[in-house]
Amino acid sequence: MLPLDESAPAPQAGPGAGPPGTMKRQLPAFLIIGVLSTLFYLLLYVLARQVVDAQLGNLIALLVSAVANTAANRRFTFGITGSEGALRHQLQGGVAFVIGLALSSGALALLELAAPDASRAVEVGGLIVANGLATLVRFLLMKVWVFKSD
Repeated sequence: MLPLDESAPAPQAGPGAGPPGTMKRQLPAFLIIGVLSTLFYLLLYVLARQVVDAQLGNLIALLVSAVANTAANRRFTFGITGSEGALRHQLQGGVAFVIGLALSSGALALLELAAPDASRAVEVGGLIVANGLATLVRFLLMKVWVFKSD
């Protein structure tokens, strides 16, 4: 056994890099944030849907929840603190937002064609499926592009 030098500073990971085995830490954090963001998005959608049509309700709910999701993942999943790079991260996260918007808007449009009198519960079910697919894309984008180590 080697003696430990307790006076030496612990190594610090760079932004987004994390320690070895980062995926073991990042994936659970991402999943928890994803579930909470999805619930927040669905709540906003149901509330907005009381006063606007499905597409506008989706846009409003997704926009608000995407900004919160990117900020939460920046901090808790990828361990980036401080304001440096925050605007760039939000703008890059906007790409994931656009993909999610395309998937969820497409799901709503298909539902409108297939079942124009579908209930709100069926709308929400379709959005959950679309959001699940968008979540996979979002994690990959965040991992390899938005919060990659520099």
